[in-house]
Amino acid sequence: MGLFDDNKVTYADKSDKDLNRAYFLFRIIGKPFVTKIFTFLLKVSIKIGLPIKGIIKATIYKQFCGGTSINESQPTIDNLWQSGIGTILNFSAEGKESEEDFTRTKDEIIETIIKASKSEKIPFSVFKPTGITAFGLLEKLSKNQALSSKEQAEKEDFYSRINEICKTAFELKVPLFIDAEESWIQTAIDEIAREMMHKFNKEKAWIFNTLQLYRNDRITYLKEVLTDAENNHYFVGLKLVRGAYHGQEIERANRLNYPCPVHRKKEDTDKDYNLAQKFCVENINRISFCSATHNEESSAYLTELIAQHKLDKNDKRIIFSQLLGMSDHISYNLARKGYYITKYVPYGPVKDVIPYLIRRAAENTSIAGQMNRELSNIIKEKKRRKNI
Repeated sequence: MGLFDDNKVTYADKSDKDLNRAYFLFRIIGKPFVTKIFTFLLKVSIKIGLPIKGIIKATIYKQFCGGTSINESQPTIDNLWQSGIGTILNFSAEGKESEEDFTRTKDEIIETIIKASKSEKIPFSVFKPTGITAFGLLEKLSKNQALSSKEQAEKEDFYSRINEICKTAFELKVPLFIDAEESWIQTAIDEIAREMMHKFNKEKAWIFNTLQLYRNDRITYLKEVLTDAENNHYFVGLKLVRGAYHGQEIERANRLNYPCPVHRKKEDTDKDYNLAQKFCVENINRISFCSATHNEESSAYLTELIAQHKLDKNDKRIIFSQLLGMSDHISYNLARKGYYITKYVPYGPVKDVIPYLIRRAAENTSIAGQMNRELSNIIKEKKRRKNI
């Protein structure tokens, strides 16, 4: 039996009803045309005020989200912990633009940090920079363009919010992930993330930046960050992902006629992802990292690296992570074998989280083989239960 093949472990905490719901959803998401129609109808329904929240909450929301609030997510947190899996609470309201929304989101992120500080079941916190400032501001900062007096004030507010979030995480001793965004706004995020690491990671990694390994410059960047950390005496925190905006990145580069920032071939992304894992393990005394991937080969490779370097399976500097409702065969089987596993648990009001769910459906549809693998595992488990 392979590393991730024990379906009894994978679905130990799933009822027949849970399996049937997942089967139905992955059948839909596995068909790009159907997914496009579904997401279009979802957007229209919300826009004109159709009463569909109940249907959404009982189906796609229940599969991929913990609850509408931190408290409502508690059963999911408890359920994961019973299988040895920690929770990363991710307030997933997206597409906000007002200062009021930015402040509300900042306050909610701090609440997740406070919650995490009181529970071993929640070992990390996370936030998305575009949840606390305008996309356009990050774009201007990344291009190093001149700011108006209004934008300068917005920049100061953004830096103040990030500093407050990171300072809270540092003081409460909760590691914090800063999520990555589109390449044309990422430079500003990289700069402030490094600033926060320099400020708060003097004794260990509390602040983590995110590297998208589909970008063709990230291995070079990774080496630069390590050199900077060694020269300036701080620890590096990194979350490794492949990346969520591949088609968008290529389309924009073609349209605006600039060098494409991402690998066009999946195998090049896979190669860089594994190179990044290897580099991090080889420099584990300076780098703590999270391998956030649904890729079986990369997850298995990391277990091999841990063994080769004679590290503890449960070394707190090496974290495996997958999304709630996805790749449970990786998460649950690794947890059973003693590795340090977490699940991203998105939460928030149904209406606020719908943009996240739509983006997630589109991303999953574009991942070759992802839906077929999920469906295949569910079908095997349904058959196993039927034959008991």
